[in-house]
Amino acid sequence: MIPYKHEPFTDFSKEENQKAFQEGLKLVESYLGQDYPLVIGGEKVTTDEKIVSINPANKDEIVGRVSKANRDLAEKAMTVAYETFQTWKKVKPEVRADILFKAAAIIRRRKHEFSALLVKEAGKPWNEADADTAEGIDFMEYYGRQMLKLKDGIPVESRPGEYNRFGYIPLGVGIIISPWNFPFAIMAGTTVAALVTGNTVLLKPASTTPIVAAKFVEVLEEAGLPKGVLNFVPGSGSEVGDYLVDHPKTRFISFTGSRDVGLRIYERASKVNEGQIWLKRVIAEMGGKDTIVVDKEADLELAAQSIVASAFGFSGQKCSACSRAVIVEDVYDQVLNRAVELTKQLTVGDTVDRGKYMGPVVDQAAYDKIMSYVEIGKSEGKLMVGGEGDDSKGYFVQPTIFADVDENARLMKEEIFGPVVAFSKAKDFNHAIEIANNTEYGLTGAVITNNRDHMEQAREDFHVGNLYFNRGCTGAIVGYQPFGGFNMSGTDSKAGGPDYLVLHMQAKTTSEML
Repeated sequence: MIPYKHEPFTDFSKEENQKAFQEGLKLVESYLGQDYPLVIGGEKVTTDEKIVSINPANKDEIVGRVSKANRDLAEKAMTVAYETFQTWKKVKPEVRADILFKAAAIIRRRKHEFSALLVKEAGKPWNEADADTAEGIDFMEYYGRQMLKLKDGIPVESRPGEYNRFGYIPLGVGIIISPWNFPFAIMAGTTVAALVTGNTVLLKPASTTPIVAAKFVEVLEEAGLPKGVLNFVPGSGSEVGDYLVDHPKTRFISFTGSRDVGLRIYERASKVNEGQIWLKRVIAEMGGKDTIVVDKEADLELAAQSIVASAFGFSGQKCSACSRAVIVEDVYDQVLNRAVELTKQLTVGDTVDRGKYMGPVVDQAAYDKIMSYVEIGKSEGKLMVGGEGDDSKGYFVQPTIFADVDENARLMKEEIFGPVVAFSKAKDFNHAIEIANNTEYGLTGAVITNNRDHMEQAREDFHVGNLYFNRGCTGAIVGYQPFGGFNMSGTDSKAGGPDYLVLHMQAKTTSEML
């Protein structure tokens, strides 16, 4: 097997790539507003009640409508998934991996179409959409290859007269609850990790971005995934989500989303329901309150660029986004002023236009929440740039910097999930690391420094799952920077890493006396 190099990002400075992407947008525009069914056991099921997906940059544009599952349909999907598991678990790992490789090839051919759909459904700028699709391809390729490494188990010792084996078997039916902010990459990655390890899946994508998930389900069918292995059941969290999390036949839940929903799932999954004969496993990737620390011995231009890119890429709607910049006081003003200059150059608008750096936030609820934090920020810090929003046509929030924010302020503690970054002054590097750790989260962080001792100190003491030196704190690449965090950021299940698939399996030891 050739070692996998990650899917390259598209260079949109080249005219032929711009044209190709425009073609993708035209194709997506040709099928906007269509209806998509549920898929249960390979059967297309249409319901009267729909989840309507709208373009967050233009509220009048309907991206599509997806049939909405209820409890009866969720139960039907569970029954099918449980029955299908009995055969799917016996399918050779090589065959399961081949389906992932085929699906990756199909997406690669349709890359700009999927990215264009992300522009329309999630409001992603071209480069962010392109990276999202590339990451989805990476997950399929990487997990396929990882399964081929794990399929024969791991060698253990045998003694004279006995032969021992240690191998992995699948868990059972998994519920995949995927987020709207990486509606292709994380949805596809969490789904195929569960499938390639021999589990069957009920996929409940985020209600704001279900169309890209529906399209992906079609791709897996085309790649040869047998009926009933993947069942597509979008629906409300309180009706369908809770029901499936509680279900005695559910073996594991793979969730990506907010801290509060993650805690609710973790708690519900811990209860043993009637007829349940296992402890459910939970794989959870939750929130972040991520910090870029800038030392006095640092490349200050790099620092300002890294903060702005990490805070405002995809409108700050990443669990890895920089929402706190902690800067040693000696260089605080220089970094702050340069970051403000750079932020003033950013453009906001409908990202169908490649020239727009930042698009909308995802929906009205997100817009209202972010604007309420802007109001909180006005009393907690000094508004340097931004602070305005406009939700008349789409949900647009200007990139916003607050300066001189106290380390214990709400703006420094609570996840905003929008284009708002708080700047805080540290007395020295030790103090900066203290502030960085002063949060219940522990997902990503970055340190900009040329001081080797301080790097080593941060490597040891900065308590996050993904720590970056002399770069921004977003943009982990599958197989290069396995991604997942500590504390309230989740179960540190490192997506795109060497031990991720094992979370979807259980180990079995067999010993034969010879």
